[in-house]
Amino acid sequence: MSSPGTVIDSDGAVLLVGGSPDLSDVLPGLAAQAARIVAADSGAEAVIALDRTPDAVIGDMDSLSDDVASRLPTTLLHHIAEQDSTDFEKCLSRIEAPLILGAGFTGGRVDHTLAAMNVLVRYPQKRCVLVGREDAICVAPPGIELALPKKTRLSLFPMAAVTGTSEGLNWPIDGLLFEPAAQIGTSNFVTGPVRLLVDQPAMLLILPRVCLPDFLVALGTAPRWSVA
Repeated sequence: MSSPGTVIDSDGAVLLVGGSPDLSDVLPGLAAQAARIVAADSGAEAVIALDRTPDAVIGDMDSLSDDVASRLPTTLLHHIAEQDSTDFEKCLSRIEAPLILGAGFTGGRVDHTLAAMNVLVRYPQKRCVLVGREDAICVAPPGIELALPKKTRLSLFPMAAVTGTSEGLNWPIDGLLFEPAAQIGTSNFVTGPVRLLVDQPAMLLILPRVCLPDFLVALGTAPRWSVA
């Protein structure tokens, strides 16, 4: 069921495109998997470069050029004027879909990337995977099982206090209290079939982008975080 304010309600995956540079090697493959495409403000330029028209453009429109805006039907432009949220949050909060693939929100300015990570953990009920040139990132669900090649890099980064258990990692996480200014779990690696359990929707799970297909398969069977 759509929430009030929903702009896109899709039964299939939605590709959400931001304005970070150098998306040419990421977008084509993601676009082929998406039922619909949404642009966050100037992300519309990258979508048009694919010879696609976005199903919606959402944002404060402070970086969308007049030229690109003039080439799109006004019904697709959703101007959200408030400045208390980023364009990524404006989009994510207005999309209902079983999976959202976000591209163009990492790899550029560090403050923009950090802001995107903040939004991910504040919307854990959304199954959103941010995809960049190197990495695929999501909020770890309550439990997930992953079949990955041995030695695959698997990083865990807490955005708040979180604990959990693991199987199949070189450095198990059992008994550890993770916090952003204390214990973190980056640059771990896979030693066998992976099983992760975490107690809060506050742990970022980071894998190499080449593992995205296996990542999405695992997320499709993993439980979601619910929000009261």
